[in-house]
Amino acid sequence: MPANTKEYCKKEYFYSMILVTGGTGLVGSHLLYFLLKSNTTVRAIHRKNSDLVAVKKVFSYYTKEVEETYARIEWCEANLTDIPALTEAFKDIKHVYHAAAYISFDPKNYYKLKKSNIEGTANIVNMCLANKVKKIVYVSSVATLGKTNDNSAITEKTQWNAEGKNSVYAITKFGAEMEVWRGTQEGLNAIILNPSIILGSGFWDEGSSKLIKNAIEGQRYITKGGNGFVDVIDVVKALITCMNSNVSNEQYILNGANVLYKDFFEKIATIAGSKPPSTYISKWILLVATTIDWFISTLFGTKRKLLKSIVSSMFTVSSYDASKIEQEFELNFTPIEETLERVVKRYKQES
Repeated sequence: MPANTKEYCKKEYFYSMILVTGGTGLVGSHLLYFLLKSNTTVRAIHRKNSDLVAVKKVFSYYTKEVEETYARIEWCEANLTDIPALTEAFKDIKHVYHAAAYISFDPKNYYKLKKSNIEGTANIVNMCLANKVKKIVYVSSVATLGKTNDNSAITEKTQWNAEGKNSVYAITKFGAEMEVWRGTQEGLNAIILNPSIILGSGFWDEGSSKLIKNAIEGQRYITKGGNGFVDVIDVVKALITCMNSNVSNEQYILNGANVLYKDFFEKIATIAGSKPPSTYISKWILLVATTIDWFISTLFGTKRKLLKSIVSSMFTVSSYDASKIEQEFELNFTPIEETLERVVKRYKQES
């Protein structure tokens, strides 16, 4: 970041300006469009090598006026751990959507995860306090929630188990939540949202979008697990609804449907007109594969492709109860069939 950070924030500052972190990600890019659609004045921070073109691609899903809409964003180059850059980005900000996060399940990336997710969120919270921000809505994850003993649906009251087999990602996202709650003790108004696996168009080589891509292109194997899924548009709707409400210092699960992986991939195959995976793969085979993957990564310095924490989740049936936000805000989630229909068709159009 250059010494003169003001050159990255050339437009006029507005008193009611909103700040979005993670604006170049799946949630952030969709959020930016809907904020701009309502004529909100938005500033968004991005890292030096962020893919800003991906944001325009997301905008193209909603409007033909892509360049005009995109031009209304005030971009600031800033890292979550760069205090001088954040100081500039927070000028005149009164509302913050914190959607930025470093995502990795590889234990060797723990310190990077800790620095970005925990230290970065602490910096955002401190900036909110210093600048008297009215409210922050933080995008966390259901990974920070505990597990029920009877396999019943997980709620906001299901307590985190520090002794459990938690991924390094989950540990650092939980730490980030603690920073947000610390901020509330110091006078900050905040809401934490815990989405399940987020489904949306764009970013086809990352996260859940890659799951959809693989299923369309003919995934062969499935596991006996399941998880919760939520539409990115519903996540955005929840973010804006919570921000504009008088509610503060609450936490909400966002989950549209609990689905077994077998059913999930079958739904995608039906929509795409491809052959659904029908062969179950054993857990021990994948655990052996994780060892081989670790050996190759250690020997050649390549990125890990398969981790034990991921294998464990593939064979776990996790379900989530989002009735709290449904009842308090009368928020209705999009049926997963409708979400997949839209996302699969979009992928096929672009491939």
